[in-house]
Amino acid sequence: MRASDRAYRALRGEIIDGALTPGTVLGEVEQSVRLGLSRTPLREALSRLVADGLAAPATGRGVVVTAVSLAEAPKLFDLRIALETLASRRAAEHTAHPADGPALRETFRSLAGRFDLATVEFAAGTDPTGYYALTAELDAELDSATGNSYLAESLRGLRLHLGRLRRLARNSPTRLAASSREHAAIAHAIAAGNPELAAAATVIHLHHALAHLHGDRPESEVRTADTADTADTINTDTTDPTSTSQERSA
Repeated sequence: MRASDRAYRALRGEIIDGALTPGTVLGEVEQSVRLGLSRTPLREALSRLVADGLAAPATGRGVVVTAVSLAEAPKLFDLRIALETLASRRAAEHTAHPADGPALRETFRSLAGRFDLATVEFAAGTDPTGYYALTAELDAELDSATGNSYLAESLRGLRLHLGRLRRLARNSPTRLAASSREHAAIAHAIAAGNPELAAAATVIHLHHALAHLHGDRPESEVRTADTADTADTINTDTTDPTSTSQERSA
């Protein structure tokens, strides 16, 4: 891997994870020393971050990490709904191809099963550390299954900003379980080769994800939470499994 690629991936990851907060100055000298490379590849990495919208030049300060706000969510989700709905529809259509279809169906069937299992585990309060690795796997398979590199590249760029927004959302085990169930529905629809169902499942998931970012709770989540509360009341001797830190679930 080129030094500039290594620097770009490291800085991009730290920005998305929140380790490099908005307003942080990405000084060439400091960052080149920290990352163990020369200033030329670092400049290339910073240029790519600026192009991504994750950093921006600031007069008298050099390059700084850009701000992120939940107020941007509706605009980002307008684009996300359009792109991801198209992607899921195309992926479902491609499962009918004689050559690649069987393998695609099996891939998405397997992913659906893993999300089904995760739904049960998260509802029980299981630590969701690996959940975003699973959603990233679904994203990667979806991008590949569209057969459209332009669409896939657009989605990858959009996810950089969505990842930062997710860090601003409140923790919610209930939303995590609901999100896993919604991802399972998308994967099941693609595996079944049903483009309209895949698109509809995607729209439902994204509307619920946006509502969660804004602090609203879809009715399906309210029912899930009520069921969990009832179970907790019955089983009063059980230690609360959700007392540890949970990852955000949009």
